[in-house]
Amino acid sequence: MRLGEAELLMKGSLHSDELLGAVVARDTGLRTGRRISHVFIMDVPTYHKVLFVTDAAINISPTLEDKVDICQNAIDLAVALGLEKPKVAILAAVETVSSKMPSTIDAAALCKMADRGQITHGLLDGPLAFDNAISSDAARIKGIRSEVAGDPDILLVPDLEAGNILAKQLTFLANADSAGIVLGARVPIILTSRADSVRSRSASCAVAMLAAHARRRALQAAV
Repeated sequence: MRLGEAELLMKGSLHSDELLGAVVARDTGLRTGRRISHVFIMDVPTYHKVLFVTDAAINISPTLEDKVDICQNAIDLAVALGLEKPKVAILAAVETVSSKMPSTIDAAALCKMADRGQITHGLLDGPLAFDNAISSDAARIKGIRSEVAGDPDILLVPDLEAGNILAKQLTFLANADSAGIVLGARVPIILTSRADSVRSRSASCAVAMLAAHARRRALQAAV
């Protein structure tokens, strides 16, 4: 893998910690300058387009700097899958910035970082509560004027617990189909659960192949 002879990595019958420990090993792993993060790509029957949820599987309590990489990884994946300028809703419990809720401070900082070019190729807004992010009616009632509210491609959650709960709610209450991959390493990593269906595993492989293809084209263009 480090020699460039393979373009994808898929977890077999071992714990995720074992695989990711080898991936992030300083001298022998697949690290890059980016922090690795997980993205769920979800087809939610009650939503009008594919929804990306990040990070719901790897980064437990990400810092602001971690969230920059988590956000950029998700944007890069969405662009690789054909979106021109993905819309990113940065979730919190409320839509106003408050020092009592660090996630709202992070959301405001991420938006300003995008304005300054520290996060690229995406349109960010936040903090947004989940209802304001997903529903344009809810946003309108609360007086939120936003190109993202009601139409996000990516939901950036404040921490792993929130993301994990959200992804599982969409799966088990909204009957969403999902795929999941890890980004930020030298190659895309297919990180499925042993409880995942064949449909989910196949979808994860398909998404990883598209991401690998986009990476190959970018490397060829840079030569």
